[in-house]
Amino acid sequence: MKLVVGLGNPGQKYAGTRHNVGFDCIDYIANELGITLDQSKFKGMFGKGVINGEKLILLKPLTYMNLSGESVRPLMDYFDIDVEDVVIIYDDMDLPVGKIRLRQKGSAGGHNGIKSLIQHLGTPEFKRIRVGVDRPQNGESIVNYVLGTYRQEEREHVKESIIQSSKAVEAWTTKTFLEVMNEFN
Repeated sequence: MKLVVGLGNPGQKYAGTRHNVGFDCIDYIANELGITLDQSKFKGMFGKGVINGEKLILLKPLTYMNLSGESVRPLMDYFDIDVEDVVIIYDDMDLPVGKIRLRQKGSAGGHNGIKSLIQHLGTPEFKRIRVGVDRPQNGESIVNYVLGTYRQEEREHVKESIIQSSKAVEAWTTKTFLEVMNEFN
């Protein structure tokens, strides 16, 4: 069984913001793979399906970004999912809009959702799909930037990165993560 977690903040106030691209990816993946996010437990919304013979759980933690680990760890424990079988999808300001980067491990890089996961999982060694949102310009604060929506000229690029993230997740159901990295990086 594999677990795919998209990071974001719950509520309409945060819908469509850069910080919620993980949620956007989970929604797109769920739609593409026919998985309904219809279960509310472990401080999150999740759904289960079988894709290419592999059991797959999609999770959107509803704890707010900074407490994401409080949702992920209990779900992993309940379903007996090893950290090797988890991938986290989240926004990354070090990548341009429209780019994704897959990694097998790494630091939090200042991302509070990843900090929470490292704390609750007890390791920084979990798979990631980093979705580029770029950095603020013209002195805009980081908080206002990540909690803001995309500019019109960025929207097509964001959509492409969400599609690529979905394809990477589907590929992970039949290939090793290293093979998926080689294909999508």
